[in-house]
Amino acid sequence: MRVLVVSDIHSNLPALQAVLADAGGFDACWCLGDIVGYGGEPDGCISLLQTLKNLSVVRGNHDSAVAGILSVEYFNGDARRSVEWTRENLLPENLEYLRGLPEKLTVLQTTLAHGSPRDPTWEYVLEKRTASANFYAFETRYCLVGHSHIPLLFHLEGEAGSQVLRSERPGPQAHFMGRVIANPGSVGQPRDNDWRAAYAIFDPEAGDWYARRIAYNVKESQDSIRRNGLPADNAVRLERGW
Repeated sequence: MRVLVVSDIHSNLPALQAVLADAGGFDACWCLGDIVGYGGEPDGCISLLQTLKNLSVVRGNHDSAVAGILSVEYFNGDARRSVEWTRENLLPENLEYLRGLPEKLTVLQTTLAHGSPRDPTWEYVLEKRTASANFYAFETRYCLVGHSHIPLLFHLEGEAGSQVLRSERPGPQAHFMGRVIANPGSVGQPRDNDWRAAYAIFDPEAGDWYARRIAYNVKESQDSIRRNGLPADNAVRLERGW
């Protein structure tokens, strides 16, 4: 089975289009949140995502803020301005779509969350200590998260009482052993010093994970940000991968 796993699209339509073109055929798509925020084409991203078959989506913190579910109090200045612009410009039906998304899902014995299984909205799973605590917050074998914009894998292997936790930056292919928390990275705003859109192809039955990067038309995305009067850094960071 081929599942397309995407996260943190952030209204970057050219990046999402490049990912879909590169991915080829897939049986389902799982989106780990933050469809909107930062970029200039939120309606285009939501509409395109909704055309995909067997789609499962969880709500990210930017999605929640745009939908009015979450206060922008804890967002930085650029993120807050982006949320407010998106809320003012999003089609009403797409605003309702964001409001209706769940914070967490279980699909094919895999938990989907944006931040982490114990705090789907805000927590970043970036190091072993946080990952270790989160393995107790879900019951499935696998958990997929986004939010950090950095591709990562955490493997918990062995029997109870003698388990070993490993963390790694995924290579092109990984086979999951034991329980795993995996992050595919960001489609629309990578933050690992690689500007290319990040995503993964996952076979939950075999436990195979294929990490992918694909170049896209960054200038087109930057032009959309600038044309809509969004913060300048939203455009600059796309070409630097931060």
